[in-house]
Amino acid sequence: MTDAPAPAELASMTGFARIESVTDGLAWVWELRSVNGRGLELRFRLPPGLDVLEPPMREAAGKQLKRGNVTANLTVKRDDQPRLAPDPAALEQVLALAVDLAARIPGAPAPRAEALLALPGVLRQSAATEDEAANAARDAAMRQGFATALAALVASRKAEGARLAITLRRLLDEIAALCATATVEAANQPAAQRARMLESVQALLAEVPALPEERIAQEVALLASRSDVREELDRLDAHLHAAQALLAEGTAIGRRFDFLTQEFNREVNTLCSKSASVPLTATGLKLKAALEQLREQVQNIE
Repeated sequence: MTDAPAPAELASMTGFARIESVTDGLAWVWELRSVNGRGLELRFRLPPGLDVLEPPMREAAGKQLKRGNVTANLTVKRDDQPRLAPDPAALEQVLALAVDLAARIPGAPAPRAEALLALPGVLRQSAATEDEAANAARDAAMRQGFATALAALVASRKAEGARLAITLRRLLDEIAALCATATVEAANQPAAQRARMLESVQALLAEVPALPEERIAQEVALLASRSDVREELDRLDAHLHAAQALLAEGTAIGRRFDFLTQEFNREVNTLCSKSASVPLTATGLKLKAALEQLREQVQNIE
């Protein structure tokens, strides 16, 4: 099992990417976060007026990501200092009031410009002048920033996937070793089970004879066959090979691997229920614990 090729494209559903830039006085930051999900769910949080960016970016993300809950957050703020400009109507109003008041007071000085401009509402931030070309350049820069952030997120998920593959391979090796132990422990189980049951029944019949010995032998053989776990062990071996094949395939295997862990559990549960020996039962319980760890890790695979 340890000689299987390393998975090159295994990807996790968890990842993070952050891209910062400045365009024409606008400082903006893309943050992309990804966590586990049953399918692919994309959530965009964009500032007002930039909703037009979402459709092409959603399409781009859908082409590169197969599963996961992904949140894309865009934060924008002006990087330059705001410009102040007088409000003409407010300035005219306070100027008229100041001149009228100065005329009513003998010897009063003329209104000073800095005093008038310091009054609330006279100065306000000037709206940035934008044209279609500037808006188009801004949108193109932010789309390119998103593409860069998306590539970084994909790389982050693959890096996490590479670490995840190491854990999966270790767990599969552990499961393979336990299956080999179970095979040895189960080799003589049917014969031992038949001998124990036949001995018990014969001891009982020695006191209260009721059925022909031939019929009893048939029933004992049937019960012993039901304790034969070779079929479950064969299927577990097949599942192990299927798991290694999935790891070698690597790309978008999460759903299939999750289904395979369910099949693993079904066979191990049957093995434990058929077990007629303490060592085999103990090995079956160890298998169940290892498979639970495997299932938890598989939940992270894209």
